[in-house]
Amino acid sequence: MRIYVGNMSFDTTEDEVKSAFGAHGQVSEVTFIRDRDTGRAKGFGFVEMPSAAEAAAAISALNGKEMGSRTLTVNEAKPRTEGGGFGGGNRGGGSRGGYQGGSGGGQGGSRGGGDRTPRW
Repeated sequence: MRIYVGNMSFDTTEDEVKSAFGAHGQVSEVTFIRDRDTGRAKGFGFVEMPSAAEAAAAISALNGKEMGSRTLTVNEAKPRTEGGGFGGGNRGGGSRGGYQGGSGGGQGGSRGGGDRTPRW
């Protein structure tokens, strides 16, 4: 079972997490989510435990417990949904209009107005 572990201190190590969860059963993997640019842990990660019963025991024992001066959030990991939050998509330019972008160029692109005289 995959378990979400959140609100960890940035100083928490994977070995500390493995040890805490290992007290409740076999831990097959510990993964911290890291910042793409700095490589620094983001304060959350995942623990993989093969036994659902041991995972449930670890969740109930560790959720709300303090580790490294932070109160942990521990629960069953939810599957990722398609589209996943931020990023992707067209970020200006193209045919969307935008500042000096799109078909028509200049400020406002293809939003209309083309040869209008200025309002001022």
